[in-house]
Amino acid sequence: MKISVCIPMYNENRVIAETARTLSAYMQANFEDYEIVFCSDGSTDGCDETVRALNLPSVKVIGYVQNQGKGHAVRTAMLAAEGDIRMFTDADLAYGTDVIKQVADAFAQKPEADLVIGSRNLSKDGYEGYTFLRKLMSKVYIRVLCIAGGFRLSDSQCGCKAFRGTAAEKIFSRCEVNGFAFDFEAILWAVKMKMHIAEIPVHVINHGESKVRIVRDTIRMLRDLRKMKKRIKKATIDQ
Repeated sequence: MKISVCIPMYNENRVIAETARTLSAYMQANFEDYEIVFCSDGSTDGCDETVRALNLPSVKVIGYVQNQGKGHAVRTAMLAAEGDIRMFTDADLAYGTDVIKQVADAFAQKPEADLVIGSRNLSKDGYEGYTFLRKLMSKVYIRVLCIAGGFRLSDSQCGCKAFRGTAAEKIFSRCEVNGFAFDFEAILWAVKMKMHIAEIPVHVINHGESKVRIVRDTIRMLRDLRKMKKRIKKATIDQ
């Protein structure tokens, strides 16, 4: 079974070489068949060339010129990937590397699962290192969005999600959202197609600066959610 790890990146030159080396070493040590797909979201700092120059095995670097948003980068990487399992995580490896093995084990133990989603709310140390205010705001943010989306997931916004290859193809070929709401769109499509979603406990290891601005992005995501729900509800699915 081949596993693909997809890394969206936008001007990540400060961390990307270390990320690429760390990921490559981990994948070589733990998996016989794998690939790492870095997708540059219109980066201007040369992070794509940095990864290419490392000449690491089973590493693919793709991208495009104009910045489109994280959702576009994830979608591009997931559809370019060839793995039987395809997961994405952040360029700073916020959830570490052991989560990759966790994901692979979860799929092996739950053959009915089409998606495996990380959840900080299922782990005692899921929010370790967060300030009280950031933890509270994150939990409220997730709760509001899940109510609006009609989800029962404990952490829809975790930046670590994985899909069986067939599910990734079906979902991301239909996705259109380029911004932060892309997670919700993917989940909405999965629900629409009656896919099975499993959750695993994860915790943040590397605390980077959050790019989410709670008030602004919550309003934007609620607006995007309303449009997505209407569009996906009207869609017909060929079985």
